[in-house]
Amino acid sequence: MLTKLNTPLKTTLALPCVADRAYVVETIDELPQLLAQLGNDSFHVLGGGSNILCSTTRVQTMLQIGIKGIQLLQTTQQAYLVQVGAGENWHDTVLYTLAQGWAGLENLALIPGWVGAAPVQNIGAYGVELCDRVHSVKAWDTVEKKAVSLSAEQCQFAYRDSVFKQNKGRYLITHVTFSLPRPWTPVLRYGELTGQFSHTPSAIEICNAVIQIRQRKLPDPNVIANAGSFFKNPLVTAEKAQALKNLYAALPCYDQPDGQVKLAVGWLIEHAGWKGYTRTVANGQGQVGVHSAQALVLVHLGGAQGADLLQLASDIQADVLAKFGVVLEREVNVW
Repeated sequence: MLTKLNTPLKTTLALPCVADRAYVVETIDELPQLLAQLGNDSFHVLGGGSNILCSTTRVQTMLQIGIKGIQLLQTTQQAYLVQVGAGENWHDTVLYTLAQGWAGLENLALIPGWVGAAPVQNIGAYGVELCDRVHSVKAWDTVEKKAVSLSAEQCQFAYRDSVFKQNKGRYLITHVTFSLPRPWTPVLRYGELTGQFSHTPSAIEICNAVIQIRQRKLPDPNVIANAGSFFKNPLVTAEKAQALKNLYAALPCYDQPDGQVKLAVGWLIEHAGWKGYTRTVANGQGQVGVHSAQALVLVHLGGAQGADLLQLASDIQADVLAKFGVVLEREVNVW
C-alpha cells in the first residue's frame, strides 16, 4: 500500500483539488488494515478520475484501488470468464481481451477510466452496456467488513446506475469478472455502426470503428479538460416524448423496453442555445463552457474551480427544464 500526503487529484476535468492523505491499495488484503486505521473517517474513492468533478479544492482522505491483473478463469461453451483487477485501465483491458480472442467489449472501446469504476456507472456505448458483459463483481463490503462477490443480478444494474452508486462508500470494488460470449456475434444496433460495414465485421473492426467515432465526436481530455457526457440522457413517459415531438419533430427519441422513452440530452442542450457557450470565471482568471461540437460535454478551459463548472451545469439544468420541461440528471459524480 502506498501512502501520500497533500496529493493533487488527477481528474480529466483538471480542476484544482488536493487530498490531505491518499492511499493506493494494491492487494485486497491491505483493505481491512487501512479501513481499521481510518476508523469512522470519511473518504473518497478515485479510479482513473474520468467521471469526477471536485467541487471543493481539498478533500481529507482519498483511496485508489490499484489492484492489477487480467486472468482467464474459465472457458465454457457459452463464454470466456475473465477476471480483471480494479486498477487496470479500461481501454487497455478492451484491447487486451480482443488480442486474446475474447470478444465482447469492443463497443466500449476508448471509454476513459479504470475497470473498478465501470460497474459503478454501468458504462455503456454504441449498443452495449457493461451489465451485458458482467458475470460478477468482487468487492470489500465496508458494512459487513468482509470480501463479497456480487452476481450481475445483485449489482442491480440500470441505466448509468448500480447498487454501488446507490450505496456510495459501502462497496470497494477489487475485481470484475466478465462473461464474454461464445460464440460471439457483433452488436451493430447503434446507428453510426449499423451502416459502417458492408460485411459482417470482426470484433477488432468494430473496436477500431468505435475508436474513430469517439475521436471524431468527443474531445480528448488530454487536450481539452472534460469528463465526457456530463448529463444522462433523460428518460420520460411516452406521452411526454410525444408532446415534445409534436413541438420539435427533429428531437431524437429512443423507445425503451419498459415503455419509457430516452431523449438525446445533447440535442436538448444544443437547442436550448448552450452549444459552444463559454463563461469567464474566477475574477477573469478562468473559463468554463460547453463544447463547440458536442453539447453534452462541459469543458474546463483553464483557471476555474469546481464550483464554477458546477454552477454552469446547474444553469443548463434550469434552462432545459424551463424550455422543455425535462429534468437533467448529472452523469458526473460530484465531490
